[in-house]
Amino acid sequence: MPNSSLDEQRNQRLKNLTSLEERGFEAYPYAYKVTHTLQAVQDAYGHAQAGDRMDDVTVRVAGRAMTVRNMGKVAFATMQDQSGQLQAFFQKDQLDGYNAIKKIDLGDWIEVEGPLFVTKTGELTVDVQAFRPLVKSLRPLPDKVHGLTDKEQRYRQRHVDLIVNPEVREAFALRSRMITMIREAFNAAGFLEVETPVLQAVPGGAEARPFLTHHNALDHEFHLRISLELYLKRLIVGGFEAVYEIGRNFRNEGISLKHNPEYTMLEAYWAGRDYIDMLEFTEQTYASIVRELKGGTVIEWQGQTLDFTPPWPRVDWTGALKEASGMDVDPLDEDALRAWVASAHAQADEDGVPWSQLPLNQLYDKLYDRYVEPNIVGPVFVMDHPLAISPLAKVHRSRPGLVERFEPVAVGMELGNAFSELNDPIEQRRRFEAQAALREAGDDEAHRVDEGFLDALEYGMPPTAGLGLGIDRFAMLLADVPSIRDVILFPLLKPDVD
Repeated sequence: MPNSSLDEQRNQRLKNLTSLEERGFEAYPYAYKVTHTLQAVQDAYGHAQAGDRMDDVTVRVAGRAMTVRNMGKVAFATMQDQSGQLQAFFQKDQLDGYNAIKKIDLGDWIEVEGPLFVTKTGELTVDVQAFRPLVKSLRPLPDKVHGLTDKEQRYRQRHVDLIVNPEVREAFALRSRMITMIREAFNAAGFLEVETPVLQAVPGGAEARPFLTHHNALDHEFHLRISLELYLKRLIVGGFEAVYEIGRNFRNEGISLKHNPEYTMLEAYWAGRDYIDMLEFTEQTYASIVRELKGGTVIEWQGQTLDFTPPWPRVDWTGALKEASGMDVDPLDEDALRAWVASAHAQADEDGVPWSQLPLNQLYDKLYDRYVEPNIVGPVFVMDHPLAISPLAKVHRSRPGLVERFEPVAVGMELGNAFSELNDPIEQRRRFEAQAALREAGDDEAHRVDEGFLDALEYGMPPTAGLGLGIDRFAMLLADVPSIRDVILFPLLKPDVD
């Protein structure tokens, strides 16, 4: 449906643009040059007192006009750039083209130049001696009363969300600083940053349903990667001893507060190390980043206190499941476990299969998701998972039936995953084939047999520790936001088609 009010405002703004052109202003200049960002002006001169003038200081700044107050012979505007805000003062008696201010609309970008002074109310202000419009905002910003509050509209119109909600810009600036610090930590430890294929003939490295696409020139079906793992391990085979990648993964799954089908992961592989080495590196890295960005290792997330101070508690996977569920059997005894589940859980999964009849890997996931993970505040390391849910990890050197694996977990969310990596090609083939049998039985998230990866393993991969960390979820904690969509600039949404 047409929006008559919006059309009227847009038409008026077009008239204002024409009027500015008629006054000799360029409608869409090619560039602008400033002496300071708006926050830099505040930082450098914000100490001045009410009534002070700094006529020996001239600044040239640019930003979006968030407020404009025309008062006859004077006008005030609040300008906003990426860094912050600053007030500008326009006076008819000392500014050529003053009347053009009346053609500036909220949301327009303008450039101003002049000395500084502080108003009687203590606000640092540019005393404008010259100005020019930089771009006309043809659409009005959301009004101050109602704003842009609908969550889905904020995601669909992230460009507007960033303009009117400074805390949103800060969350994404925080995310960017976090990623920079992660890179610095891995680089300092001797890791090499690399890039691996997004289009893969055989998606692997995780139990997930991939997206499928067709390559026209090769006339072949490819998948968007679900993990970075298997190509990074090939690099360890090839002689690199410490590599990492920060990149997008794509999983054809549901959307929730902690899941987006397109998300960012870090994966790292470290030859000569095991999962305990990687665990210690992980908690030190997390702690240093939290300390740097939040001023300490204890933070608040949605009213819950999280302490990232090392060492984090270690939680035994099977022990935690047994304790939380109240089961009186060994979780690794499959027959006894299924009998207990048949008695304690009569429900079926979404396909109508009773829990007790699910493949063992799916049963373990159901029980862990029911009893253990949602009740963790953390952060903690959940340690030593069953072999049935860890087809790429080495068996535990002292605990039969388990593997050497950990997951950092906080507020009911898995933040990552790490192994002492399986490097026996014969055993890896056996596990892939077991996964392939699960696929044939209907589990479309089970691993495929990746012959290229198995061939690489047969050249010999040294003992290696591997780590995957969810960038988006860590950013959620640091920014204190409840949804993964709040730290993904453009989360996946159903197309808005009328």
